[in-house]
Amino acid sequence: MGLLLAGLSLAFAVPEARAQSAASPDLLRQQALALEQQGQFAQAESIWHTLLTQNAKNVEACAHLGLDEARTQNYPEAIQYYRRALALDPSLHGLRLDLALSYFKMGKFPQAIPLLAEELHQHPGDLRLTILLGMAHYGAQQYDKVVPYLKAAAAKEPQSAAIRLPLAQACLWSRQFECVLTTYKQILALNADSAEADMLAGEAYSAQSNTPAAIRQFRAAIQANPNLPQEHFGLGYLLWTQRNYAEAEEQFRDELRISPDDGQSLAYLGDTLMHLGKSDEARASLERAMVLKSSLELAHLDLGILDVNAGHDSAAVAEFHAAIQINPKSTDARWRLARLYQKMGQHQKAAAEFAIVSKMKRESAQSLYLKMAGSHEAQATARQKDATPQ
Repeated sequence: MGLLLAGLSLAFAVPEARAQSAASPDLLRQQALALEQQGQFAQAESIWHTLLTQNAKNVEACAHLGLDEARTQNYPEAIQYYRRALALDPSLHGLRLDLALSYFKMGKFPQAIPLLAEELHQHPGDLRLTILLGMAHYGAQQYDKVVPYLKAAAAKEPQSAAIRLPLAQACLWSRQFECVLTTYKQILALNADSAEADMLAGEAYSAQSNTPAAIRQFRAAIQANPNLPQEHFGLGYLLWTQRNYAEAEEQFRDELRISPDDGQSLAYLGDTLMHLGKSDEARASLERAMVLKSSLELAHLDLGILDVNAGHDSAAVAEFHAAIQINPKSTDARWRLARLYQKMGQHQKAAAEFAIVSKMKRESAQSLYLKMAGSHEAQATARQKDATPQ
């Protein structure tokens, strides 16, 4: 029975293929378009393949085959057809945008950006293209280039918080802090309980070293939505910087209730517990953090400190070296390692580490001085310019 059915299928398929090849290209084209309108994409695709076999330079067939592949999310194949069509006729309407969208949906943002930029150049002010180009730069982590596009889109969509959230994030990550706070206020006007916006404002204040304001914003975020990932960690970290270890512990534990495998929260919880004198709990938390994320400088440093306190000098040396390997500019790890070498009687090694620490501190002081001098010079130039008659 199976062989009979297979034979019948082949018998019907051969005349159908012959009928397609015998039909005129124009008739086949009309059939393919009609099938697409009816949602019969597989049948339409078969006809477009026939047309492409008849004429390898059939631009429309290439474009429609790209569209059919994109519909099934087979973007690599769609891109090949779109590129082939674009090489044959760069002026075909919508082709460049279709290619850009396939790149975008694959996460290949650098390839999508020039295509979207050219489309926007040809259609200035188009809202959809403006958002797409902004988000393509966002996906490519080119945050400074995101801001003008999403600002323009937000201006055209005054009621859209969805545009303003990535805009605020791009402003934050490109260190445009006033832009973050301005956008934050716009989001609050649309949604007074936006925990995400409160967090972004908190991060902006933190980056500006305005810790009290940052803490207020993170508390507001938690009040708006106590289950948002990273908000408890953000508040805990700020409290940790203020040495408010008791409350920081609560926040890190709250974060771990939401994200039990967050290695960073475990590391900071371990450090906090160590400062609170809970050495056993601290070690357990730090070791768990290391299992989840071995490249944590803080965890290695703290385990080294705990090892020193427990008299496990060799283990402490290994932990301090691991911390230094992750961050060669860590003066704290090097200083502790030098002290440990001194205690162990390894005076040459201790002297070498102390010398490195001393050099790093001198270089840091010189860098700070030059930065401050440059800032004062820029301010003086600005004052002189303001005082100059126009």
